[in-house]
Amino acid sequence: MTGKFLTRSEDETIELGKRFSTILKPGDVVALFGDLGSGKTKFVQGVCIGLGVFETVNSPTFIIMNKYKGRLTVYHFDFYRVKSVDEVIEIGFRDFIFNDAVSLIEWADVVYELLPSKRYDVYLRFVDEENEREIEIVKR
Repeated sequence: MTGKFLTRSEDETIELGKRFSTILKPGDVVALFGDLGSGKTKFVQGVCIGLGVFETVNSPTFIIMNKYKGRLTVYHFDFYRVKSVDEVIEIGFRDFIFNDAVSLIEWADVVYELLPSKRYDVYLRFVDEENEREIEIVKR
C-alpha cells in the first residue's frame, strides 16, 4: 500500500494507519515526516490498532520510545526533543530497528542518517482545509 492519500479528519488518518498496518511484517521500519500537528501520532495510533495493540498509544515525546505488544512487537519512537544523533545512538537505536519488531519513528528526519535503506517513508502534509492531510507512503 503505497501512494498518496487524502484524509479529512483524525479518524480517517487513524483508519489509513490501520489499513497500512496490514502490509507490515516483522522487522519493518516506518519513518514519519511532517510538521507539528500534521497527524503523525494519529497515523501511528491507527497502525498500532491494526497490529492488535490494545493499550493507549501516545507519542513518547519525553521518554523517546514506547514498546507495545500486539500481533507484532511495536517500538514507537518520537525524536521531537532530541538534540543530536549521538543521543539516539546512546539509547541503542540500531538494536531496536534491526530486529523482528515493527519500528514507527516520528520526527525521522532527526535520525535520517541512521535509518535502514529498506523502509517505508510516510510524509504528512497540511492541505488547504483545516483537517485535511495529504499522506504519502513510499516504500524504499
